[in-house]
Amino acid sequence: VQLQASGGGLVQAGGSLRLSCTASGRTFSMYTVGWFRQAPGKEREFVAAISRSGGTTYYADSVKGRFTISRDNAKTTVYLQMNSLKPEDTAVYYCAADRSRSTTLVASSGGYGMDYWGKGTQVTVSS
Repeated sequence: VQLQASGGGLVQAGGSLRLSCTASGRTFSMYTVGWFRQAPGKEREFVAAISRSGGTTYYADSVKGRFTISRDNAKTTVYLQMNSLKPEDTAVYYCAADRSRSTTLVASSGGYGMDYWGKGTQVTVSS
């Protein structure tokens, strides 16, 4: 599985962006997918995760109520809709997929040991 994240950019505080994580391979529906981010000088942190079917989602407290993760398995794509963006959301955003982990475990693992990672996409929120 190869993952490609896209959709980042520069936006003013309060604005919105939608990130996409597109996967190659017909087995995409068998993977739990998570979004993570890393700001300069900070450790990578969990943002959101979605189960294989899309029926279960999990969010970091810092984005709950503002971000929405969803997936379209027919398009082998996971989305991260980001609303009410804040300057502290500025980071490189990465998507990752794992075949065996639940959304909860993806969150608690901080991304360590995930099966596949995509290259990041930069999100910059200006104040």
